[in-house]
Amino acid sequence: MRVISLNANGIRASLRKGFENFIGEKQADIVCLQEVKAHECDIPPLLADYHAYWHCAERKGYSSVGILTKQEPDRVIRGMGVKVYDSEGRVIRADFGGLSVVSVYVPSGSSGEARLAYKMRFLKAFRRYVATLIAEGQEVIICGDINIAHKKIDLTNWKSNQKTSGFLPKERTWLDKFLKLGLVDSYRQHIGPDTPSYSWWSLRTGARARNVGWRLDYHLTSPGLAERVSFAEIPMEPNLSDHAPVIVDYDF
Repeated sequence: MRVISLNANGIRASLRKGFENFIGEKQADIVCLQEVKAHECDIPPLLADYHAYWHCAERKGYSSVGILTKQEPDRVIRGMGVKVYDSEGRVIRADFGGLSVVSVYVPSGSSGEARLAYKMRFLKAFRRYVATLIAEGQEVIICGDINIAHKKIDLTNWKSNQKTSGFLPKERTWLDKFLKLGLVDSYRQHIGPDTPSYSWWSLRTGARARNVGWRLDYHLTSPGLAERVSFAEIPMEPNLSDHAPVIVDYDF
């Protein structure tokens, strides 16, 4: 089972850059999308072989997540049941029997203290949401832009970013505690602890060409699923967004 996660930074822009060809070539079973930046009525039909589900922000051209899947899910749940976050279209989940696949777009905290506080409240609510899923006995694959680089190996310039949202101690501590729910950073486990690998590069500094990046995008999974990972990569090409897709194959 191949699962791809991508922060599209605007699905319509990503389509112009070859998104459909990329997904067709990679033959994903499930595609989790973040930062779709469109209302559902404005998203063109995608990939005839896939069922498409969206959770869009109330504000036009903002946030929004989606899941594309070849197999029709048993059910799709939009949001966490908390209006202040659900109005921004940040979480969508597809259930396939005992497996739940979640696409999540965590808020950025880089625009000021108020937004950082909002991010931390969202993270607290999201942890509760996932803890409930796990308590129900679901296997989980949580895909998305978590907007946190977990370890020093997960960004190029960690020393100069210790006071930058995305690498703050309290954000990294949250991710430590989140994993302790019983989750595994399956991409990192597969490639090893000492391999630099990034999924986002600033557009302002030509960072992608120099590979000066951050790993903000994850597959966080149940331990049993993490043991079944047979392949994982973050390809820098094609350039579909300021993020790269995270591709993980599960023998499941």
